[in-house]
Amino acid sequence: MARRFGGKYSPDGGSQSAVDQDDRPAYKGARVAPAGARSNVMFIPGLILAFTSINEAPVDMAMGLLGAGSLVLGAWLLRDGMNAEAAYNDRKIARRPAIPRKLFAAALCGVGAALAAWTSSVGLVVPAIYGVVATALHIGAFGIDPMTNKGMEGIDTFQQDRVARVIDEAERHLADMIDAVKRADDRTVEARVDRFALKVREMIRTVEEDPRDLTAARRYLGVYLMGAKDAAIKFADIYARSQDRQAKSDFMMLLTDLEDSFDQKHRKLLLEDNTDLTIEIDVLRDRLQREGVHLDREMR
Repeated sequence: MARRFGGKYSPDGGSQSAVDQDDRPAYKGARVAPAGARSNVMFIPGLILAFTSINEAPVDMAMGLLGAGSLVLGAWLLRDGMNAEAAYNDRKIARRPAIPRKLFAAALCGVGAALAAWTSSVGLVVPAIYGVVATALHIGAFGIDPMTNKGMEGIDTFQQDRVARVIDEAERHLADMIDAVKRADDRTVEARVDRFALKVREMIRTVEEDPRDLTAARRYLGVYLMGAKDAAIKFADIYARSQDRQAKSDFMMLLTDLEDSFDQKHRKLLLEDNTDLTIEIDVLRDRLQREGVHLDREMR
């Protein structure tokens, strides 16, 4: 569907608010999709096997279709596993994926290759060899899932579970908000919401790294974000019907106010973390001095 572009030098650029003409890049924080062509190409062998098996004998056709289903399911699990691995790598503190999707994908790829190679005349040895080789090549190409937790040493798991619930809720609000503004079919608004989502995720990462910040940030990640989502839904409904510029201006100003509020809160959380570190250093320094260790003298 054709979409209208806008901006500072567009015909209607002069009537837009200063918020629309913000020079900060909307693509800040953008990442290449972790499961792109590499995972999507894995769907092709299964589809080819399904088409070529249709004209075979009944037993061979059944085995071929089962192999095609195994290959397609493995490709789907691989894509999901690569997304989970990317989320794991992005975070300093993370649990290993509950389901080893990439390992299951490799196993399904091997099963699919074995079923594709099987015929009533070759027996089981040749298909088994194909299956083992396909599994090994799959693991060599895509690796395996993370098998250990990262950065979880000394962290209260109960507190971490509370953080996880709040963050999951915040991510759902963000996803609903992003989906809602797409109905407005306005690239400026979509880019503005993406930038707001980036600011929210900066706070989310801070809370993940230090669960003690949850109490201070919970209202922002819950009540405020839910209000932003509801406002986005109402704006999208109004703007999709009437293209009301006033509604767009009001919504953009709301996003600006919210982003400033989240930014100030995020900076305060970081400042408090730095203050905690300074206190820890001062306490340790005083303890060492009481024990007769003078850091300045030792350094000389």
